[in-house]
Amino acid sequence: MIKRNLLVMGLAVMLSACGFQLRGTGTNTLSVKEMDVSARNAYGQTVVQLRQVLQRSGVNVHAGAPYHLVLTNEQETERSASYTGGNRAAEYELFTTLNYSIQGSNKLELLSDKVEVRKTYVRDGSNVTGSDQDASRTREEMRRELVQSMVARLQLLSPSQLDELQRKADARAKAEADALEAARRQQAETPQQSPLEIPGN
Repeated sequence: MIKRNLLVMGLAVMLSACGFQLRGTGTNTLSVKEMDVSARNAYGQTVVQLRQVLQRSGVNVHAGAPYHLVLTNEQETERSASYTGGNRAAEYELFTTLNYSIQGSNKLELLSDKVEVRKTYVRDGSNVTGSDQDASRTREEMRRELVQSMVARLQLLSPSQLDELQRKADARAKAEADALEAARRQQAETPQQSPLEIPGN
């Protein structure tokens, strides 16, 4: 019994040393420690779960944060994947796409991208209630995976990378503002031609 316990403990130490974590037991480490998070549907399950995961990971999620993660669009599509002998769809494939952007100071967009999740479930025509429950469970699993994928993307970002993106965004905004001002000045300095008057007969 003691040897068995020692073996289990040894395996656990080896796996943890390799970076392995059981799903749902570890914490995600993010180098960005402050971030605001919002979505078009402010009370949607995806944004609520994402906020919770970030807070558990040590991120201070608040409105005054220097960076703002915006979930711009979450879209789900469904299509038939296989059919039964009676030509009824038996297997369905669900796709969920989450578009997002990260804004810095002055609400300038620093980057934008998307994450996607795909899963299949079986719909039994003779058990509609059970099939609906399976579909609901599948959607819940997909939402969890979507949040995990989003956190994994955020783990790749560092404050220095975001600062560099902010500098580039500031430079683009300044160049655009300078171009607009130059165009305005040029228009103001260009003499306006008076309308052509046609003498009456």
